[in-house]
Parts: sequence; structure tokens; C-alpha cells
Amino acid sequence: MKRKIFFSVCFLAMFAIVWNGCKEDGDTTRPVINLIEPAEGDTLQIGDDVHFEAEFSDDEALASYKVNIHPDFDGHTHTRSSDGETVDFEKDWSWTVSGRNTSIHHHEIEIPENATPGDYHLMVYCTDVAGNESHIALNVVLSHEAGENHDHEDEEHDE
Repeated sequence: MKRKIFFSVCFLAMFAIVWNGCKEDGDTTRPVINLIEPAEGDTLQIGDDVHFEAEFSDDEALASYKVNIHPDFDGHTHTRSSDGETVDFEKDWSWTVSGRNTSIHHHEIEIPENATPGDYHLMVYCTDVAGNESHIALNVVLSHEAGENHDHEDEEHDE
């Protein structure tokens, strides 16, 4: 009887060791986002496109990235303007990416002419093929009188 119990315990211990050894932990590392432009506090021109430049990397493989712009009007979600001519601007843009490292430079994000001027959040999300996600949040200002916030020596655009 003791021998049977001993062999059963040994079998269970070996099964547990083999089971844990074969179990795959999978990819749990989040991608890395290096946002070059826009930068924290930048003023973005209403009615114009946004110069977007970023580098994404992951230990396995990238899948996609997304940019979201939404109002930051003291926590309120209603339109600030009573004239009916502007709207609180909120939008998502999404793109697919591949590989372990990629550099992005484009002007595909456009701020509409009727966007309400003011404080906004610009969020950048990056997801890898395993579903791990990273994000960065910036405070930006939408304005009709935006100045130049960046140098535009290289006008080539990756798309």
C-alpha cells in the first residue's frame, strides 16, 4: 500500500514538473512608443493636418497603432460653444503595422474647420500581435492661431 502511494505521489510530482515545463508563458511584454511629434503642450491648427511622427517597437511583433483626439474641457463632454458653429472634436484613426520596429511619419490626422478651440487630449496606442497594449497621453491645444511647433526641413511623408 505504501509502495502504491509512493508511486502515485512520484507520478503526480513528475506530471506537475513536465506540465509546468511545457507550459508556454506567451508574450506579455508591451510595445514601446517613442512619440516624436506632436509633443506635450503643442498647439494644433484647426483646419489643418497634424504632423505625426513616432517609432514603435516590440520584442516579438507589432500589430497596430491608433491615435485618438478628444476634448479636455474641465471634464465636461458637452459643446462649449453656444453659437452652433463649432463642435467638440473627437475622433480615432487606426493603422496596421508589422515587424518588430517601425518608424511612422505622416499627415493623415486632420483637424476639421468646425472644431471647438481649446484643450484636448491626444492619445497614442500601440498593440502587438499578442494583444499587449501601450499608450501615451498628451495635452494639446486646438487653435485657429497655431504657431509653428516643429521644424519641417524634411517634407517627405511615409504612408
